[in-house]
Amino acid sequence: MADPYAQKMTNRTFFAAKADVSGRVVTVLRGTLESRALHLIVPISRAFPAGSIVEFISTDESTAAPGATVDRIGYIAFAELTTGGILLAGDAVEVDGKVIGTIAGYDDTHMPNHQNIILKTDGRATGEGLRLKPGTSVLIRGFQS
Repeated sequence: MADPYAQKMTNRTFFAAKADVSGRVVTVLRGTLESRALHLIVPISRAFPAGSIVEFISTDESTAAPGATVDRIGYIAFAELTTGGILLAGDAVEVDGKVIGTIAGYDDTHMPNHQNIILKTDGRATGEGLRLKPGTSVLIRGFQS
């Protein structure tokens, strides 16, 4: 049996189309760290059933990508995903209709409790700085090829 990772099939071009995933903020976070050492997993995709709780964390590190380590972070929010679906590194994440960043990758530190989703952002955004509130809408954009 062939390994799709060994065959380099696990990039965005492998995915022909995907649906939007929506959610809502359930907890707003504040604070930044300089040396968090989050180890982003290699896979670019994660599947989330409806009702999953995820944590959004920001970074301004240009090298943040699957397989990298991220130190400079900002805490954004916990969100409940109200529709299930697939999230990919590179997906745009919107809150209340405004793009706040793109998915850089995922960190498993708190699994199985919740998945950390690391976003590349301008600066290190925090939920408090973005003026988020519980109930703020979250949308991770899908695409058609």
